[in-house]
Amino acid sequence: MAASSSASSQGSLKLLIDTNAKKVLFAEANKEFVDFLFHILSLPMGTVIKLLTKNSMVGSLGKLYDSIENLSDTYMQPNQSKSSVLNPKTVNYGANVPLLLTNDVVPMGQKFYRCSRCYRTVTDDPTVMCPDCSYRMNNETTYVKGNGGVKETGEGGGFVKGVVTYMVMDDLEVKPMSTISSITMLNKFNVKEVGGLQEKLVSLDMTEGLKLLKASLQCKNVLTSVFLS
Repeated sequence: MAASSSASSQGSLKLLIDTNAKKVLFAEANKEFVDFLFHILSLPMGTVIKLLTKNSMVGSLGKLYDSIENLSDTYMQPNQSKSSVLNPKTVNYGANVPLLLTNDVVPMGQKFYRCSRCYRTVTDDPTVMCPDCSYRMNNETTYVKGNGGVKETGEGGGFVKGVVTYMVMDDLEVKPMSTISSITMLNKFNVKEVGGLQEKLVSLDMTEGLKLLKASLQCKNVLTSVFLS
């Protein structure tokens, strides 16, 4: 797998760390990172296996799935729906996976053929016969990849809107961030001393993206596993 494009997709993530418990409580994330998490669910299984060379599906993807299902449609781009992530009907080969995993690590690798006499039908098998003229369909043709389901908008495409800051929990649960939600999380984790909390800004590139994808399949403390290991 080539990693030459890793420098082209970079970002950052602000972590709130409980230094006493040595764990990430939650992260303050922007649109790009949340779009990346959403794209994890739309990645074809073959691509995931190719990226990670793993064949087990355990960890935090179920939690991510539930949080997308519970997220209000208000936060979705006008041209996107949660159903396209939760229940994808077709593999979106043409779409870039933003921020961390770029589209050049998800190669199409598919050839198409047509009859040299007819042009109405296309096949991926050069041994089949044309249904119109019975000639063999072995004339290789060029496939031009489009933009798939990710349409550009004033906010740069993707799945969620960029005017909102998102809270990403250690187990990848996603929700819109607010002062109240932050306080609620501190109470939930029974944080008594704010002096034990530390903010940490971490850089994101393809290396961290692969680590996040791998950890999401293996454990429920994904952010802690990747950034505090």
